[in-house]
Amino acid sequence: MWSEGVQVVAGLDEVGRGCIAGPVVASAVVLGPVSAKILYGAGVRDSKTLSAARREALERMVRECALSVAVGVVWPEEIDRLNILQASLKAMAVAVAGLVLRPDMLLVDGNQNVPCDIPQNAVVRGDACSVSIAAASIVAKVYRDELMCRIAADYPEYLFHKNKGYPTPEHIAALELHGVSSVHRKSFGPVRRCMPQFASLF
Repeated sequence: MWSEGVQVVAGLDEVGRGCIAGPVVASAVVLGPVSAKILYGAGVRDSKTLSAARREALERMVRECALSVAVGVVWPEEIDRLNILQASLKAMAVAVAGLVLRPDMLLVDGNQNVPCDIPQNAVVRGDACSVSIAAASIVAKVYRDELMCRIAADYPEYLFHKNKGYPTPEHIAALELHGVSSVHRKSFGPVRRCMPQFASLF
């Protein structure tokens, strides 16, 4: 895109779609040619392939090197209202709107377009082939993990500091024991099954 004259390209990715608690978080990252080369050389890759310590170190590098970084957050109540796909796309749109540079083009991880008026390309497995998407995946993952650790202080019984809202066996057991909290996604099956008004249906 740079070679074709596109000046400002933002990579987008989200984390938390598979969780049953907590928000879905997206990030938008704008890199220049120099910062992209630096971050690629430093090992910026899909956040899921990195250890927590490595993600955190690279996240700091991304924020130092990028031309612009922004995050979008959509909380469980809105996830339940919109559905998780639309909530994920909204989180990306919020992240794009938060950039200090208006992108000329978006590179979006996955196969869906973001609801905004900026030209965009959806890239399946984009976090594995685009350094700006990979950088966005790292920023979103670190931001969301830190957010879930803060939420864990208010809801220690669900072990959010460990499971980050994913449906681990320990999380499901805690959900069955303690019931549904205000940060659980009530439209998701494992949560619905623990709600008294739906329990008899399963």
